[in-house]
Amino acid sequence: MQDGLSNLAATDPALPDREILRLEGIVKRFPGVLALDGIRLDLRAGEVHAVCGENGAGKSTLMKIISGQYLPDEGVIRYRGQPVRFESTSQAQAAGIAIIHQELNLVPHLSVAENLYLAREPKRGPFVDTRKLNADAVRCLQRIGLDVPPTTLVGTLSIAQQQMVEIAKALSFDSTVLIMDEPTSSLTESETVQLFRIIQELRAAGVAILYISHRLDEMAQIVDRVTVMRDGRHISTDDFAAVTVNDIVARMVGRSLDDAYPARQSTPTQEVLLGVRNLRRDGVFGPVSFDLRKGEILGFAGLMGAGRTEVARAIFGADRPDEGSIDLHGERVTIRSPREAIRHGIAYLSEDRKQEGLALGMSVAANITLSNVAGISSRAGFLRFEEEAEIARRYVHDLAIRTPSIEQRVRNLSGGNQQKVVIGKWLYRGSKILFFDEPTRGIDVGAKFAIHGLMDRLAAQGVGVVLISSELPELLGMTDRIAVFHEGCITAVLETKQTSQEEIMHFASGRTHA
Repeated sequence: MQDGLSNLAATDPALPDREILRLEGIVKRFPGVLALDGIRLDLRAGEVHAVCGENGAGKSTLMKIISGQYLPDEGVIRYRGQPVRFESTSQAQAAGIAIIHQELNLVPHLSVAENLYLAREPKRGPFVDTRKLNADAVRCLQRIGLDVPPTTLVGTLSIAQQQMVEIAKALSFDSTVLIMDEPTSSLTESETVQLFRIIQELRAAGVAILYISHRLDEMAQIVDRVTVMRDGRHISTDDFAAVTVNDIVARMVGRSLDDAYPARQSTPTQEVLLGVRNLRRDGVFGPVSFDLRKGEILGFAGLMGAGRTEVARAIFGADRPDEGSIDLHGERVTIRSPREAIRHGIAYLSEDRKQEGLALGMSVAANITLSNVAGISSRAGFLRFEEEAEIARRYVHDLAIRTPSIEQRVRNLSGGNQQKVVIGKWLYRGSKILFFDEPTRGIDVGAKFAIHGLMDRLAAQGVGVVLISSELPELLGMTDRIAVFHEGCITAVLETKQTSQEEIMHFASGRTHA
């Protein structure tokens, strides 16, 4: 058996259908979890092969095995017809396999150029050749259409720009096999179009691409074949043109897209939980006015940069507004910080749950009780761990959080289960007003259905929910009313049952009359 650093020959033309990679009977175990159970997969040169499955189906584990981050416990990997065993990502990269992670793998305090060529910078004698480094970076950035100076610190870029840097970094290896794990999750529509152009160019050049995405509808533009996984097992592999999105979903979760949203059980009352009047932050948004009723799911719609998140952050006390008022249960309140908002029963679930919603290195139990540590503390200030465990087990059960143990570190959970832990944290706090900011971004259709069901159950219990989403079908499927934003102002508040995607986009574009 050869290792990943062997000088592998070009793809053997005798291999079927220009096959470049084949996995046979791959098994991977973690403590208490069988992550992969006899997976098989083949990849051809010049194709885009999608891998679909719910969070926890084993997709990312499989990609980490292919890219050298994990070793399989059983099974064989054949690359260009030869069995290989990659002991590290550097071995896989040297052989021509690169991965673009869903979780950004960049160093914020280094420049874009330094991130692109980290640990492989061009040298002039013992020193880094800065001029060549930046020139190489410019060519790499031009290839993906990212117009930022190579000397820019990565930490100052937006999440979408950082994602593009991650893509440029993977392309800089001139890879034969490129793995893309949710590459469009943080991209705008125009950036996604640019990425798809790059993918088409790579495919034409013979690069084989493994593509993981929960956005099934977008796959028709680029995907040749699709493999479905469920519970660590191979379910099917088909030409993408031979199956429908409904077929894929049914194989993933056993449910048709006709049931994409749960039947609503909640009904809003006329009681106003939150009243916002003329809220304004200079140069950012406003003035903004709206009401949130008891038991209501209120949607915030709008194009990127319309001010939806900024308004939520101001109400939560994360940013200070310059003018306006906030009433809770009919009484005027002043909120100067998130601590005060939390005390008033307001919670904000950030779209960046990993950075702003979770302590990734801590356990499921610790994260759930993090918002109200005083509730499990003795008079002497010591934590009552048995009580913490009991509370955590209750929310793990009630929210159907898939984890081997309440002691599991949150960083090891799938995206959908991480989101449920964040929700559990705020439910334990007893929050009565919840802002969900892009709560289903980057999670699969099964986890989305579960999150939507939780939102409806919360509303049925009298909680007021604000759903901020860039997905119009989600807003139409889950809300009672929709406030449409344009350039920091609300241009319309629409009854969900009486509106449409076209009308929402009409007002999101700045028009004030239907």
